[in-house]
Amino acid sequence: MESIQRLHWWQHGPALEHLVRDLVAAELTAARPGRVMALPALWSADLDLAADLGADSLDMMGAATSLADLLGFARAGCQDALLARTRLADWIAAARASLAVDDSALTFRTSGSSGAPKRCTHGLAGLWREVDELARLVPGRRRIFSAVPAHHIYGFLFTVLLPQAGGGALPVLELRGASPAALAAQVQPGDLVVAHPDFWGQVAALAPRFAQDVIGVSSGAPCPDATARMLHEGGLRLLQMYGSSETAGVGWRDAAGAPYRLLPYWRRGARENTLERPVSGASECFTLQDRLDWLDGERFVPAGRIDQAVQVGGTNVHPGYVAEVLAQHPGVRECAVRLMRPDEGARLKAFVVPADGYPPMALREELDGWLAERLLPPERPAAVSFGPALPRQPGGKPADWVIDAWE
Repeated sequence: MESIQRLHWWQHGPALEHLVRDLVAAELTAARPGRVMALPALWSADLDLAADLGADSLDMMGAATSLADLLGFARAGCQDALLARTRLADWIAAARASLAVDDSALTFRTSGSSGAPKRCTHGLAGLWREVDELARLVPGRRRIFSAVPAHHIYGFLFTVLLPQAGGGALPVLELRGASPAALAAQVQPGDLVVAHPDFWGQVAALAPRFAQDVIGVSSGAPCPDATARMLHEGGLRLLQMYGSSETAGVGWRDAAGAPYRLLPYWRRGARENTLERPVSGASECFTLQDRLDWLDGERFVPAGRIDQAVQVGGTNVHPGYVAEVLAQHPGVRECAVRLMRPDEGARLKAFVVPADGYPPMALREELDGWLAERLLPPERPAAVSFGPALPRQPGGKPADWVIDAWE
């Protein structure tokens, strides 16, 4: 299966354009969290990032740096290729020119325990090795629907490389911005739907009936068993992938509550919470962000995160960092941030003790704008409760709170 198309994934124009659009859109949104833009799938190649989207020189520098890092412009001697260029078509052309010189590796970014971006470099050969295994798990696909960004490793594997695994190029259709309610009516036998648990939760809530031979994929966070069971009852085979930006894919399962099974080139590490895989005759060791309970040498069950990050909408967010941002407002004396309880939703919530002289209702209005300017949408608490003191257990430890009891 080592075709020219596979070795040079970026020669398939739609795949490279998809990747560049998604990365640039994400970087411009991160630079100004309140910015409103059209979905990147709707951007034309003639789009001018400055004239059409209002990107200034700092915005452009940040996006250019991220794209150059992802694709390895420096290895190809193209690190300055994006300077003074504002048209999306020029950025795509620069990416293609760099990859033509060196496409041996990609560097994805994720959030570490402090919330600071972490660089995770993967050789292209290793990514293709994983795609070979993924193709065996989802044979016979004809189209791919995507609700995830292509510049994150999960999206790259499933919506950039996997469509080309057979030597051709399967069509990739955009789901972001579409209603989950319409999914079951859109898909046909042979389709693959790549999404995250929040998306699947919205689909499952509608109790849909799927056509035969439709496969879904979920990753980025644990998919609730209730969601997986509801989708199974509707006729969908849901493949759940376990992995991270540091490791890429590690294991899979296709039944709610079942243990994950390691992909064949991984093995349990000699040290606790580690995994190993062979690379060029040696063994590469990875320290995991999760605790794993092992049933045997091939099967495991994740048992909670080590770094305290949580997932919102398929994105790593850090409640501690959000609380730090919230506490910078002069009207906030103390605050706590945590993930909502399952019966409350799937977003972050915050509890705020107002500073003296700040009425809660007035503070609530100020905080909406304050957080919108400083945090990305998945990081913003969807519910803010107020009280005279932070909720605590009788022994003084922080306690959870019920949103309705404090609103």
